[in-house]
Amino acid sequence: MKYAIIIPDGACDEALPELDGRTPLEAARTPVMDQIAATGRQGLVHTIPAGFESGSDVAIMCLLGYDPRQYHTGRAPLEAAAQNISLSPTDLVFRCNLVTVVDGIMKDHSAGGITDAEARQLLSELAENVDYPGVEFHAGVSYRNLMVYRGAGKLDVKTTPPHEIPEESTDRYLPTGEGAEMLNAIMEYSRELFEEHEINLVRRDNGLNPATQVWFWGQGHAPNMPSFQNKYGIGKGCMITSVDLLRGLGTLLGWQNREVQGMTSFHDTNYKGQGEATATALDEYDIVVSHIEAPDEASHQADIRTKIASIEAIDKHIVAPVLEKLKSFDQWRIMVLPDHPTHIRTRKHGNSPTPFVIGGTRVEAHRRFPAYNEVNAANSDLKIEQGHELMEYFLRYNMRG
Repeated sequence: MKYAIIIPDGACDEALPELDGRTPLEAARTPVMDQIAATGRQGLVHTIPAGFESGSDVAIMCLLGYDPRQYHTGRAPLEAAAQNISLSPTDLVFRCNLVTVVDGIMKDHSAGGITDAEARQLLSELAENVDYPGVEFHAGVSYRNLMVYRGAGKLDVKTTPPHEIPEESTDRYLPTGEGAEMLNAIMEYSRELFEEHEINLVRRDNGLNPATQVWFWGQGHAPNMPSFQNKYGIGKGCMITSVDLLRGLGTLLGWQNREVQGMTSFHDTNYKGQGEATATALDEYDIVVSHIEAPDEASHQADIRTKIASIEAIDKHIVAPVLEKLKSFDQWRIMVLPDHPTHIRTRKHGNSPTPFVIGGTRVEAHRRFPAYNEVNAANSDLKIEQGHELMEYFLRYNMRG
């Protein structure tokens, strides 16, 4: 059996008056996803367990079949795994976003989608000037970077994701708790260092959001997760994504990470190349996960047009070639699902269940739905309350009507 999972990050949403009461997923033209829905099974899955904040770290761990209540230690450690950063049991790693804060208001959690080269230079200069024992900075992709603390002092802090506080005062969400003084001092110093930096002067001249400072969140210690093969008996796996969080999860699961030239987290990504790479990977791997960040980033910017365009591009350039490739095998299954909702209206993640659609060998519809979307998924007979159980259902269950 060949398995493919396609994750259009944050693609599900709520009904919007701008779309005549439809969601972006309903408004988008998705003939291939609709084809899977018409012949397969549609349903809803809870990917955010009670007590957890809605985010891709929790949601994707859940939909990959690992209960966050058992395995989740924080977002940043997963990204550290992607960079092969060695962590001792006492080391603490933080996500270190480059953000845009104007007059104390969080304007952009991604500093305008800052380039890798710009981010590396800013982070390198910050590292050269920060003099706290045990503090290390590691450049990631674009605005997503890491800070590792290997010092002797205790850090027991509460932090807030910057994408959850758009247009809000940052003063209310600064790190608090034991050791927070060091984090806040570094954030304050980054503001001074970056204010008149040449990179930001050029970005402002070009009408782009500057990287005004770093922002710490998502901290945790290294997780201990069994490999996917040990847990599910499926041999070779592959992760295709532009996001270190997903690469880290792939590494921890014992999978290979495959790069695609031109793949980014935004709508300028190489959709066609990612679709071709995902389809080709199925020749070599038993299970391939292809994750696309663009719908989520468009939602955080409240950009309806781009969100719809990204969903349509995923359907045309990724789902279509993958489905065609799968049909060349004797036995196969495909699943398409966002990890969590990301709402245009609030620019934040949501906690409601996410719609999924499964097609392939021994999968038949109980009810015929003409399209894949939130409404039809909610009207289906299939509801997965414990999100980490979806993977077993996808891999094993006979879904004949």
